[in-house]
Amino acid sequence: MTVTVTSAERLGSLGYGAASIGNLYREVSDAQSDAALAAAWDGGIRYFDTAPHYGLGLSERRLGAFLAEKPRDDFVISTKVGRVLDPNPDFSGGDDMAFDFAVPNRTVRRFDPSESGVRRSVEESLERLALDRIDIAFLHDPDAYDLDRGLAEGLPALAKLRDEGVVRAIGIGTNSADAATRAVREGDLDLVMIAGRYTLLEQPALAELLPACEERGVGVVAAAVFNSGLLATSTPGDSGRYNYRAVPAGVLAHAQRLADACRAEGVELPVAALQYPLEHPAVRSVVVGSASSADIAQNIARVGMPLPDGFWSRLRDAGLVP
Repeated sequence: MTVTVTSAERLGSLGYGAASIGNLYREVSDAQSDAALAAAWDGGIRYFDTAPHYGLGLSERRLGAFLAEKPRDDFVISTKVGRVLDPNPDFSGGDDMAFDFAVPNRTVRRFDPSESGVRRSVEESLERLALDRIDIAFLHDPDAYDLDRGLAEGLPALAKLRDEGVVRAIGIGTNSADAATRAVREGDLDLVMIAGRYTLLEQPALAELLPACEERGVGVVAAAVFNSGLLATSTPGDSGRYNYRAVPAGVLAHAQRLADACRAEGVELPVAALQYPLEHPAVRSVVVGSASSADIAQNIARVGMPLPDGFWSRLRDAGLVP
């Protein structure tokens, strides 16, 4: 079966982000994880994104166990490279909550975008996923460590693996629109996963990243479209999260204005948040994650809900989106 991973048909408008089943913020049982993944699959999702970073490999292991019974050509998997997991020589029963994951810190992350590090990361991900291939490999957050080295070493290493057929497509996954733009211009990418920087709430990716992707034929996967949960409710409050942290007052005020405008149109804020990125022609898929099967089913329904005619134009006229 020929896989064109940059096609919207192959990824689907909605993908599942598996950070939550890596125990993001809180412990999730195996049963909860399985139920969440089953809800995604039963709802038609066939694109799943994970990373070694998510729960120090727990997300990959759980995802691989679930997909083991599914036909391999029926789904697309993306994982990430750039961080390798080494044994923690100081492990004494601690956890990984410093990185927001409720798992034992028996291993530690080490930035390694070298060719050997990238190959090792892919091999270990394949082992945890119990799969024979990875469809998409993203260089993960090189801007958090050493962007110059990440782009100079990690992207060519990924391109080599793609040429060898080890992975089918490559890209960068980051929260930084500037880092992603550099990667598009300096590398030979198929996809960009941009987290939180092209959402209903904020659009820094619109200035340079999305035009560069359109120019070079690079597909975009929009992740964290709820901005860590702030837009996941129709009534944003200061108890929510923004960029994994507390919500700044100005950001909360803008979210509340968006919620009011959506409410006046008879539209739930999360519905608009899910659908907004898909309005851009460069965006191939929106990825959201949850460990709640009910939330996943709700998001699947939301992404297909019709919006009033002229909805986006009225939000633009009100100065709420560009």
